[in-house]
Amino acid sequence: MSIERRSSLFPYLLSRVSEDTKKPAPLVLFLHGARDRGNDLNVLLKWGLPRFVNESSSLPYFFAAPQLPEGQTWVEREADVIALLDNLIVSQSIDPARVILSGFSLGTAGAWHIAASNPGRFAGLVAVSGRVPTSLEEPQLAALKEIPIQIFQGAKDEKLAIEDTQQIVDTLRAAGGTTDFTVLPEGDHFIADEVYTDPKLQQWLISQSRRTSVAV
Repeated sequence: MSIERRSSLFPYLLSRVSEDTKKPAPLVLFLHGARDRGNDLNVLLKWGLPRFVNESSSLPYFFAAPQLPEGQTWVEREADVIALLDNLIVSQSIDPARVILSGFSLGTAGAWHIAASNPGRFAGLVAVSGRVPTSLEEPQLAALKEIPIQIFQGAKDEKLAIEDTQQIVDTLRAAGGTTDFTVLPEGDHFIADEVYTDPKLQQWLISQSRRTSVAV
């Protein structure tokens, strides 16, 4: 699949659905990890979801992946991520009720924060190898109860404790949220290739629709 390179608030990759598609399609908005920060979008294509999209002949969803400059975090750029989302919805044939936010590592921390701050904007959240920011308190987590969440973590990830993630899962479920937690027994921190190429997850990405309406 051809991926375009664009620049606005920050540079980003964009992959479109087939022009034959007549109905608005879902969007998967991906936030990369710390080691992929910089000013070279090709770095993002080396692995994980961006590489999967780039190597796929066709996919039923739009895909966008902005890139952070060195030293910045997604939490700091929350407003710009939302502005990019707004721009994409206006300029592309995207269904605003079917936007999935996903992150890896540093990107997962950003995804948790952005989704909790803007819970009416997303139909789903996919968190891979990342922790919930300590700045997010239980009431903010409870705001995510309307968003189906998929969490993936490697059992051999030395950066994250399974117990800490399970506590977040328990909090979300107690609030009435739909949260699936998948632990890869042999996985370390870098499980993105295995996670994003799973056909079940790919199907999940396009099967979600926002439970609450919001004007965009």
